[in-house]
Amino acid sequence: MPGSTVPTSGANQGRNVTAAPHSATPQNASEDATTVGRTILSEDEIRRALTRIAYEIIETNKGVENLVLIGIRSRGVPLAVRLAARIQAIEPNFNAETRLGALDITAYRDDQPVSPNGTTSPDTAGESIMPTIGIEGKTVVLVDDVLYSGRTVRAALDALNAHGRPALVRLAVLVDRGHRQLPIRADHVGKNLPTSASETVRVVLTETDNATDRVDIIQLGGLS
Repeated sequence: MPGSTVPTSGANQGRNVTAAPHSATPQNASEDATTVGRTILSEDEIRRALTRIAYEIIETNKGVENLVLIGIRSRGVPLAVRLAARIQAIEPNFNAETRLGALDITAYRDDQPVSPNGTTSPDTAGESIMPTIGIEGKTVVLVDDVLYSGRTVRAALDALNAHGRPALVRLAVLVDRGHRQLPIRADHVGKNLPTSASETVRVVLTETDNATDRVDIIQLGGLS
């Protein structure tokens, strides 16, 4: 499904759902001289995790009726594309071309600078592409690479609300690393990964990083 286009109305009509307007920063093999990392998910393990999540989504939804997938930019988008392709292979009634979207949460993040009038309220929904069939009354599965504090997901829910009112929203992530700051949990998880505050989880994907798929855990400060 790479390169799937999602026709929508307005300025985003026919936009490529994988072409993030704010492109992901390629992940370097070594982030700095004091960084030590190890791979905790290989390419094959990522593939198997996504296949399992695809089956879980279908089972939880009791089929694919009213099901849409929306990737959170930027690495959530290629993951959503892959999941959509797997779901379509399992359930041919699922048309990934019309059930796939992308969500830009930039304007909804709570770490955005405060404007001179003291507000951070967005005046735009950002560079988001909704599925052709829309999200009103649909079951929306938000897709992201790493679940951490929960603040990205909170921003995604606010951004999604600007485009319609789904019947149900679920969350699928490749990695859940814990350390939640908000009462948010994932419904579908590729790998639960206990981490410390001094560690960073780095997801590398072919589509965004031009490198072999993997998930690394990075220990800052040169500690193993």
